[in-house]
Amino acid sequence: MSEELAPEQIKLIHKLNIFKIKGRDKRGRKILRIIGKNFPAKSLNVDLLKKYLEVKVFPKLERSFVVVYIHTDVHKSENFPGISALRSTYDAIPITVKQHLEAVYFVHPDLQSRLFLATFGRFIFTGGLYAKLKYVSRLGYLWEHVRRNEISIPEFVYDHDEDLEYRPMMDYGLESDHPRVFGAPAVDSSVASYSMRCIS
Repeated sequence: MSEELAPEQIKLIHKLNIFKIKGRDKRGRKILRIIGKNFPAKSLNVDLLKKYLEVKVFPKLERSFVVVYIHTDVHKSENFPGISALRSTYDAIPITVKQHLEAVYFVHPDLQSRLFLATFGRFIFTGGLYAKLKYVSRLGYLWEHVRRNEISIPEFVYDHDEDLEYRPMMDYGLESDHPRVFGAPAVDSSVASYSMRCIS
C-alpha cells in the first residue's frame, strides 16, 4: 500500500463526497453515509482508497456506528469497483471497526445487487457483516431508523424514490427507467412476464 496519500486523490474523494460521517440514528449510533453513484471505480486506485479510509474515516468510528449505503444509480460499468476490490477493501478494515459496525442500510437495492449479495455476500463479507445487511427499498423505510434531519440525502435519490413509488417494477429491473417509456405499462411483454414468474 502507498505510504502517503496522493493529494489529488484526497481532493477527488472529498469533492465527490463519497464518504460522510455525520449525525446519529434513532439509537444514538454514528452514521457513515456512502454514495455509491459518486464512486469513480475506473479512476480510483484501490490501495489509495484503503489508505484514505485508514487515515480519514476509520479513526472516527471508534464506537458503535451504522452505514447508510445509497445504491441509487450505481452501474457496473461506471461506479462498481468489482468483487476483488470490495473484498480487498473489506479485509483492510480493522477488526475493531468491524466490531463497532452494527447495521448496513442498503438503500435502493436493485435485482442485480440482491442476486450478487445472495451469491457472494457471505464469501466477501465475513465476520457476520452479511447478517447486518438490511435492504431499504424506499426512503420511507430508512426514516424508521434514521431521522431525516440527521442525514443529507442527494436530490437524485429522492427523484428515484418517487419513480419507484409510481413504477415499482423498476425495483427489480423489469422496467426500463428511460424517460421515453415513463408512461408505458410496467409489464408489456412475454419476456417481462416470464421474468416476474422467476422472481415470485
